[in-house]
Amino acid sequence: MIVKGKEIEARAIDELSSRKILSMGGGLMLTELHFEKGGIGPAHSHSDHEQVSYVVRGSFEATVGEETIVLSAGDSFYAGKTVVHSLKALEDSIILDVFTPIREEIL
Repeated sequence: MIVKGKEIEARAIDELSSRKILSMGGGLMLTELHFEKGGIGPAHSHSDHEQVSYVVRGSFEATVGEETIVLSAGDSFYAGKTVVHSLKALEDSIILDVFTPIREEIL
């Protein structure tokens, strides 16, 4: 499967964030999230999914489990099943999220 990101329409999550589902297959899913400054990914966990996230542009205050840190372009985190995690965009930012298995509820 080949996907051209510019051809994927972003779906609004709220007034400060949107998501593109870039690619998926087998048990993997790749998404791209755009956050305006102040946008929040509220604290949550996934009972059935593992997640790896990579900051493409900008910066976030990220909390994963009990650790809170500022992540900038090139930084990443892993959130295993049931690990609570959250984000706050410190500036206009982009982050890639990879999930396994595919998150059917956001298709």
